[in-house]
Amino acid sequence: MILHVDMDAFYASVEQRDHPELRGRPVIVGGSAEGRGVVSAASYEAREYGVHSAMPSRTAKRLCPHGVFVHPRMQHYATISEVIRDIFHRYTPLVEPLSLDEAFLDVTGSEGLFGSSIEIAHLIKADVFSELELVASVGVAPNKFLAKLASDLEKPDGFVIVDPENIQSFLDPLPVSRLWGVGRVTAEVFRRLGVKTIADLSRLDSGVLRSHFGKQGDHLANLSRGIDDRRVVPLREAKSISHENTFAVDVRELEIQRSWIIDLAEQVAWRLRKHELRGHTVQV
Repeated sequence: MILHVDMDAFYASVEQRDHPELRGRPVIVGGSAEGRGVVSAASYEAREYGVHSAMPSRTAKRLCPHGVFVHPRMQHYATISEVIRDIFHRYTPLVEPLSLDEAFLDVTGSEGLFGSSIEIAHLIKADVFSELELVASVGVAPNKFLAKLASDLEKPDGFVIVDPENIQSFLDPLPVSRLWGVGRVTAEVFRRLGVKTIADLSRLDSGVLRSHFGKQGDHLANLSRGIDDRRVVPLREAKSISHENTFAVDVRELEIQRSWIIDLAEQVAWRLRKHELRGHTVQV
């Protein structure tokens, strides 16, 4: 079984933990609202006002005028991330980090030592909270796609289990936008086809999908049936180091793109410094 562990509002939660006076208040981690800053993360209190990552800070200030703006401390977040990963490695060597605040874990081979995958997931959540005073959401499922989907369904402090015997009934009622690769353009095509839920997609003829999406249509059809055969791949001798972020909506503003490139580049640079490596080629 696979776990997807995702820290809830990671940067903002760290700031609230480190500064108790911020707990319960809308915290916005990012650049200045007076300049051309961009939101890197928002606490759940701030999200209630419509604030989200990749939003211009000035827009966040307008939506949430009483929000507390905090400048990001990337090195600090990265250090905490290492502690979280150490907790993961107590239970399995098969840990695949996706970013500072989330990772896949294959705990299949650990069940004889620590109990079922569900018990291991509870242990990890408890360890993270007791040792770091931070909250994680966890998805437990037979594969990576389902685990990541599950971890996001009941945030914050979510814990969702996908029964291998009831995968289709779990997927069917969910909106098709929950599938990886379904962005604004793909969603519009599905809307014209009358596809609203994953159940609608799973019933769609494969020929129709291919005619609209090419090979991607087969991939979407597999996901709609909960099929994902990718393995959890731990960090090994990497030929490249990268970081990415997927946004809920397309980001077209150049200033926002620049700010995120700086944020992601700093995460890559931190990993290079940690392992005393140098890069020869930079790709964006």
